[in-house]
Amino acid sequence: MRGDKPTPEELELRAPDRLDAAGLVQLDPDHPGFRDRVYRGRRDAIARIAFEYRDGDPVPTVTYTEAEQEVWRTVWENLAPLHERYACGRYLECSRNLKLDRARIPQLADVNGALGRATGFRMRPVAGLVSDRNFLGHLGRSVFLATQYMRHPSRPLYTPEPDVVHELVGHAATFCDPGFARLNRAFGEAATRAAPEQLARIARVYWYTLEFGLCEEGGGVKAYGAGLLSSFGELGRFAEHAELRPLDLELVAATPYDPTDYQKILYVAPDLTRTAEIVSAWLARL
Repeated sequence: MRGDKPTPEELELRAPDRLDAAGLVQLDPDHPGFRDRVYRGRRDAIARIAFEYRDGDPVPTVTYTEAEQEVWRTVWENLAPLHERYACGRYLECSRNLKLDRARIPQLADVNGALGRATGFRMRPVAGLVSDRNFLGHLGRSVFLATQYMRHPSRPLYTPEPDVVHELVGHAATFCDPGFARLNRAFGEAATRAAPEQLARIARVYWYTLEFGLCEEGGGVKAYGAGLLSSFGELGRFAEHAELRPLDLELVAATPYDPTDYQKILYVAPDLTRTAEIVSAWLARL
């Protein structure tokens, strides 16, 4: 209830890592929107919408500008052909079933209706980045913490941080699939009970599987990770520019990553059904 004392997790959701003490979004100097006062104002306004949200309230609507809608259309015009070439079959099937509007940015509330009917997952607004334990822990409760802001219009095919494109194009469709949903919950349950040193290992495995995972399919290598599926530059270049290694979870758990750059190493798993079994078993042993 609104009048209850907030839990530590709720407090973190209201003041994530990339907000300053006044609740305003902090951008790195090399961010495309760093010197754009209009863009920073939009980011602040959308952050406040999430900042004020409480579980149990209707999921807030964001009234996107026409410039933001144009970015969304540009992303789809460029990503859709790459999906047909590089995305795994299960993602393509889920994407067709979810039927995201490619001309107008979908609202989280509308997407949640479809996800809830499919697997019981829902997307909860969040203002910015939160800790690994908080983000992953919510997955164990079938909740995905999703940002609602749009990347800077000067770089429509690039973002240095998760935005509404990444959340909806990359992640939303996968939550329509029972296998993906179970694997996300397994990450969440493992993160909730993990010691700090274990949590870092879990976060790396999540990164190199559900964010940047590749799998063998039809005699080739296809993408199933949301970070790849929502990145025009990375999805079209991974085969030539990244070192592709067979999936070895102990090695993955020890491999650091840079979230601000293209990945130099990617791991190729067997088919997705077997991948889910392997990763779930590894998580259960922690």
